[in-house]
Amino acid sequence: MLARAAGSPLVRGGLTIGAGIVTGNLTGFFRVALNAYLLGTDSLADSLAVAIGPIDTLNAVLINTMVFAFVPMLTERQGEARTALFVRLRRLFFLVFLALSAAIAVFAPWLIRVLAPGLASDYLVKAEWNLRLGALSTLAAGTAAVHSALLYTERRFAPSAFYQASLNVATVLSALALWSRLGVYSFAVGYAAGAWVQFGVVWAASRSGRTFRNLPACTAPIRDLLAKPAFVLTYAGLIALNITVSRAYATSAGPGMAAALEYTLRCIGVPLAFLVMPISNSLLPEIARLRSRSQWKQAFRLIDRTLALGALAAVAICALAVAVREPVIALLFERGSFTADSTRLVSLVFLGFAPSLIGWSLLEIASRTLFALDRPWLPVSAAMLPVVFNLALSLGLHFTRPQYLGLGPSLGLIAAFFFLFLRMRAARGRWPAVTPAAIPDRANPAG
Repeated sequence: MLARAAGSPLVRGGLTIGAGIVTGNLTGFFRVALNAYLLGTDSLADSLAVAIGPIDTLNAVLINTMVFAFVPMLTERQGEARTALFVRLRRLFFLVFLALSAAIAVFAPWLIRVLAPGLASDYLVKAEWNLRLGALSTLAAGTAAVHSALLYTERRFAPSAFYQASLNVATVLSALALWSRLGVYSFAVGYAAGAWVQFGVVWAASRSGRTFRNLPACTAPIRDLLAKPAFVLTYAGLIALNITVSRAYATSAGPGMAAALEYTLRCIGVPLAFLVMPISNSLLPEIARLRSRSQWKQAFRLIDRTLALGALAAVAICALAVAVREPVIALLFERGSFTADSTRLVSLVFLGFAPSLIGWSLLEIASRTLFALDRPWLPVSAAMLPVVFNLALSLGLHFTRPQYLGLGPSLGLIAAFFFLFLRMRAARGRWPAVTPAAIPDRANPAG
């Protein structure tokens, strides 16, 4: 049985991605600990959090969008037809991400005023430059994600699995080497450098063993290629907006609140990554293949087992995290500029955000499987609920206590998962029992 499990592509993919997550989180500990040591929880820390936090979220949105939009499309093609489609995607989205990075850099002053309306005026310029520096990473992260989609299609998970580790190592090295000269900007410089290092890794991996000469013409219209990620981008953007709203509101709740929220999100991100990434990233190609073969019952059974296992793990991890949050936060961060008062502040913010781990992880797993099944409307409609809950509770009740900052997003994410789960169960009977065969690229009918 162990030999059979070890030979499963799903298991191998999950283990590879899991190794990347372990490495990313180990290096992430040093990154966040160094951030806490040098900046603590004051307005200077806020100026970094409100700039790099949204960039980090944006990059994650772009990565998820590219991977989950184009893995099924690439899976439907073979050989040179697949390579031709990849080349077309790479050229098209390089221009898209270049324009996006440039727009962020140009409009940084106005963006910061939206992202951090309560930030002290003395720190606005620092936040603007951190945002501009961080924007350099967006071109690299987005383009690398197109390469990752190709690699995932071929079940080559290792080159992309260490993306977070690249960011963390480069950020730590930059901060240690350049802190005395660049101050808070050294973190943003390292973050951007790490994104470009990761781009180099996946670029080299995607070229290995592949020829790019004499490829057949890819006839997929540009309009269709731009429209394909629309649902995934809308979904991921709504989930990201939920956190962005909380971060922006935190700047109005007092100095250091945005930084405390960022430390909390880093702590929640560790178990969230372990719950979501190994399962969903390795599950996606399997679901796409089952759909292409019209094996709906097997796909549903795989989804149900995955959600059941994810729910048990999420509840257990959330309960444990709440119980040990304060001593763990003190152990991880309480040194240098991060004082005992900082520990209490972050632990209170964490208390409100901890339940989001349950709804967030289950919503992500369920949504990604639905994208693989080409049922995008359900996750997109569910993703609207967290933002609505967050805005209604935060603006309606005017939270100022740190333990209430996470109430809106936590309740919203849990409600969104239950809404999605019930709609998904009800809709299965209406989904066609037979899926039309994938339409091959006209330039390669045999593919």
